[in-house]
Amino acid sequence: MTTSYDPSHPAYYDEKDLRGELERVYDLCHGCRLCLSLCPSFPTMFNLIDARDGDVAAMTPAEQDQVVDECYQCKLCYVKCPYIPPHEWELDFPRLMLRAAAARPKTLKDRITTQALARTDQTGKLASAVAPLANKALGQPGSPARRLMDRLVGIASERILPPYARVRFSTWFKKRPTPRLGRSEQGRVAVFPTCLVEYQNPAIGQDLVKVYERNGVSCSLAEGAGCCGAPWLHSGEFDAFKKQAAKNVARLAEEVRAGRDIVVAQPTCGYVLKRDYPEYLKTPEAELVGSHTYDAAEYLWRLHKGESTSLDTDFNGEVPATTAYHVPCHLQAQNIGLRSRDLMKLTGTKVTAVQKCSGIDGTWGLRSENFELSRRVAQPLKDGLEKAAAEVVTGDCQLANGAIVLETGVVPVHPLQFMARAYGITPEPGEESR
Repeated sequence: MTTSYDPSHPAYYDEKDLRGELERVYDLCHGCRLCLSLCPSFPTMFNLIDARDGDVAAMTPAEQDQVVDECYQCKLCYVKCPYIPPHEWELDFPRLMLRAAAARPKTLKDRITTQALARTDQTGKLASAVAPLANKALGQPGSPARRLMDRLVGIASERILPPYARVRFSTWFKKRPTPRLGRSEQGRVAVFPTCLVEYQNPAIGQDLVKVYERNGVSCSLAEGAGCCGAPWLHSGEFDAFKKQAAKNVARLAEEVRAGRDIVVAQPTCGYVLKRDYPEYLKTPEAELVGSHTYDAAEYLWRLHKGESTSLDTDFNGEVPATTAYHVPCHLQAQNIGLRSRDLMKLTGTKVTAVQKCSGIDGTWGLRSENFELSRRVAQPLKDGLEKAAAEVVTGDCQLANGAIVLETGVVPVHPLQFMARAYGITPEPGEESR
């Protein structure tokens, strides 16, 4: 067996070699169990092994694959696991699950679903151009159009999907009035908008820019950069992912060399730029981009705690007494602390952080075959938010926020939008297309 997480390794796709590596890792996990509460993969694995009196080798390939299917790449193993590289045991569970998914023969339906989920720029450009029609057709869970899409492309018909905006973020950014910084310049950033901000919720990007400029941070747009490639990566389509990653890295590296940091308002995309680009491209440019990429709240917190920088704490706008904050998995995995929560606390609101998974994790929870399990995963999050009983619910991840809407009926706001309202910054006029 080969302990390798590199898709270019000659044994990476070898079935027999992979089965041996799965057995080795499952045996280590079974003896540790620290990750029992993280996702369905681990209880399933432990129960199957326990039923065989601890004999990991007795698991069938189908049982091994069930564990793979239930891993949704939340990355929280990296937070809890004591054996991740550079430990001598070289246990990287998320990347082993990606290896297993990549090595498995793909059905036609699998390939169609991956294409539908991964071509976000093509879909976004088309759907935003006809936003009213697209939203009418796709915006109602369980509608005939959604049921048809479920059958044809494998995206769950009951899943709430973000609506498309007629005016894309990049369009708004280029046409906005000449910006005026609220104080002397404290930083320079390039906004990596992500698909969800560019095509579906440009209001997040608009408020991010306004909050940054109020705090003396000049903003540019990382033009030419597209989807981060996470849907390709999480589906085990490494060639497509690396092609997309290389294109983005080339453009983002130009921004960094021009003296700008990269800021990202979507946790999954931020994780991909920081961790996955250097891991899979293995180039100096990828390392450069990764080391200069920041979560949107992380960057503002650095200003607040900097020796020669500061954050404007004059909050004369709308500040609720209580706020519930959902902590996305891919933000926890970045190991930067709960900076969105910390920023919101500066406004005077009482924040309750709910660190429970939404069951989305990239695109896993959007797939039809995962929908029911995804909803079960999200129940502790639902319970935590209901127990908090806060005036406002916030969350950094727009896909996770869709799961919150489905489970609770409450529409969360992004923490940067929360900050904008607390500053008294008014939102842009609403769009009739949404």
